[in-house]
Amino acid sequence: MNSPILLQLFNGLPIDSALDRPVYLQLADTVLLLIKKGKLRPGQRLPASREVAGLLHINRVTVSNAYEELQMQGWLESFVGRGTFVSSHIPEPEPKALRNAAVSMPRKKAGFLIQPKAYLDKALSVVNTRLHLDDGFPDPTLAPLKELYRAYRGQLTRSGLYHKFGSYTYPDGPNFYREALSAYLNGTRGLKTTAKNILSVRGTLMGINLVCNGLIDTGDVIVSGIPGWRRAEHNFLHAGAKHITIPVDENGLVVEELKKVCKKRKVRMVYVTPHHHYPTTVSLRIDRRLELLRLAGEYGFIIFEDDYDFDFHYKHRPLLPLASADENGMVIYCGSFSKSFSPAFRMGYLVAAENVIEHLSGVRILLDRQGDHILDNAMAELLDDGTIQRYLRKTLSVYEERRDHFCGLLKSELNAAVGFSIPEGGMTVWTKFAKNINLETLAKRACSKGLYISDGKIHQNTGYNENAIRLGFASSTIEELSESVDILKRLI
Repeated sequence: MNSPILLQLFNGLPIDSALDRPVYLQLADTVLLLIKKGKLRPGQRLPASREVAGLLHINRVTVSNAYEELQMQGWLESFVGRGTFVSSHIPEPEPKALRNAAVSMPRKKAGFLIQPKAYLDKALSVVNTRLHLDDGFPDPTLAPLKELYRAYRGQLTRSGLYHKFGSYTYPDGPNFYREALSAYLNGTRGLKTTAKNILSVRGTLMGINLVCNGLIDTGDVIVSGIPGWRRAEHNFLHAGAKHITIPVDENGLVVEELKKVCKKRKVRMVYVTPHHHYPTTVSLRIDRRLELLRLAGEYGFIIFEDDYDFDFHYKHRPLLPLASADENGMVIYCGSFSKSFSPAFRMGYLVAAENVIEHLSGVRILLDRQGDHILDNAMAELLDDGTIQRYLRKTLSVYEERRDHFCGLLKSELNAAVGFSIPEGGMTVWTKFAKNINLETLAKRACSKGLYISDGKIHQNTGYNENAIRLGFASSTIEELSESVDILKRLI
């Protein structure tokens, strides 16, 4: 016979049939909590299911199901003819001092040590205002979303779903996508690739991270330009690399400075954005491009070419990537459709020698078993039928018009406060503000008026502070650009 105290303990268990969680699981949860709190001890016999059902006014089968659930988890054990008991294998709880915090509250801090790392900066520039002069994002209203939707839906409704999507397949991406992308890159960028030279990734950052994980060892030297892209630099630090910066001028990375570094140190990788340097948007001059390739061959370092906005060049045909002139297999070329469609679409790619792609595919499995093959194949359809090519031609003229309008406004309305060069391509203007203008204060005041601009902190480096920010024009209409500049004019 069960003690009155034990029956009273069960009599007060909170059960609510109106909740979404099944009643038997609610009962199992509350019995488990009694065990964890030490109110039910190891080896203690529980009330029979009939007694508990009567106390809680529920079905006896419900109680039996709750007991069975806890038996499967190892918290209870049952013996024929004797009843159900708290498992004797559970250690006796040690008495603990009373604490104010409830046991069931979500934990805010782990019980183990987390070593802080300064470069793991979670501060993101999230745009949530009506107007925005952002980091250089595309206008998603121009993207071929209907065509992408139809292609994606078609992937899900055709036959052979199991063989396409029913199991894990290729970590480097589906062959259909890699073949379509290979043909596209060969035709538009002068590359010489097959599907085996391509690895599908979720974006440029994932590509950088994979290369750092797979090809960079602790202490390796990585060189990049200053100012540079902070997210890439953080990946270098996270890999344990020694990061060295060299200057960037109006003609791009100062390759002569790189040569000086190579004579003193063994350089493992050079990170470069030659088409439109981030953040200044300048292009790497042809003689420096050739010298960079020559130095890579001489000193044996990797060139990581981040070509984030190749498709948008207004003045003339864009300079072909370094990878197109690479005869020695020194370049790892990285691109992304996120700058063409929207940052929300995580579609990127790495292009390199076959053995590099094979190696990085193995590394990718450790991080992300495979990419989104459905989205990849949908994109392949848009590449094959010319949708992407038509979309890029259309947006190029739209963005050029917005660039010209925006630069005209900067010159006529803010000429005394800013300095800039009209970018030959890309979707942003590298804008230097007068020294007496505090960009952090300006960004906060602009935000209060419904306009997002950067506060410039992301472009500040030791020994470099030009009081400059990127003002993106592509994602705004002509009217929005006019309104944005008017707000800046009134604030300045």
